[in-house]
Amino acid sequence: MTAPDWLKPGLVGTVIGAVAITIVGFSWGDWVTGGTAREQADTLAQETVTAAMVPVCLDLARSDPMRRSKIETIRDATRYRQRDALMEAGWATVPGAEEPDRNIAQACLAELDLEAPAAPEVDEG
Repeated sequence: MTAPDWLKPGLVGTVIGAVAITIVGFSWGDWVTGGTAREQADTLAQETVTAAMVPVCLDLARSDPMRRSKIETIRDATRYRQRDALMEAGWATVPGAEEPDRNIAQACLAELDLEAPAAPEVDEG
């Protein structure tokens, strides 16, 4: 049995079309592999959790009775060490976690107003 004359150009056209669609899809169509999709999903999940936990960090900072001294410690630290100072203050350790989260500490640090004067101590007597 012999193949029809139109079969060879049809197969070549199909292969060229498939390659072209693949190139266009990955280049301009925002197609990604499964691994890339997983990485993007993990990144988005981490960013979402961090953003959701910043108010918790700020609330911990606001309600801390040692706030004034801890803010001073964070202020006095070099810019490079401020995140570590905030983590040592305990404000980046979310309830239920054993250790502070660096991403939450960095986001919380960006939201804290370190330049504002610390609230005066309230004398309850």
